[in-house]
Amino acid sequence: MSGAGILAEHESHPLFLPLVFLGGAIFGVGLAMSQMARPEIVLEFLQFRDLGLLFVMGGASVVVGITFWALTLSGRSAPMTGKRFGRRLKSLDGVGWGLSGICPGAAYASLGIGNVVILYGVLGMFIGAYLQGYLRESRADAASPSPAD
Repeated sequence: MSGAGILAEHESHPLFLPLVFLGGAIFGVGLAMSQMARPEIVLEFLQFRDLGLLFVMGGASVVVGITFWALTLSGRSAPMTGKRFGRRLKSLDGVGWGLSGICPGAAYASLGIGNVVILYGVLGMFIGAYLQGYLRESRADAASPSPAD
């Protein structure tokens, strides 16, 4: 076994890492410019005191929504994977970012603008993600029937 199963198919594409870096850089700059990397601004928005971020998120949602809608209807395939664009439905979760005042992506951008205190939130995210995975695995093990001797 070569270990190729560890990486997803698209991760072996030579442009994958440069595109991830470029996308992350653009995302980080956008978060910093829109003030979404500042937890106090996000908390003001969540408490309905400053609705400026509504325009940031709304504008981004419209652009992304139209793009995904158009790509899904086009029948085209993703350049790196060759898979057709399509919808994936997921359940809604993620209350923690509302409590801390920042989502995971913005937390990393917040580190980039010098907000070192956000490391507590990032550490909490890692611990929470680990615990969630551990609990899900424990439940799956408990639900699966044990083999008969």
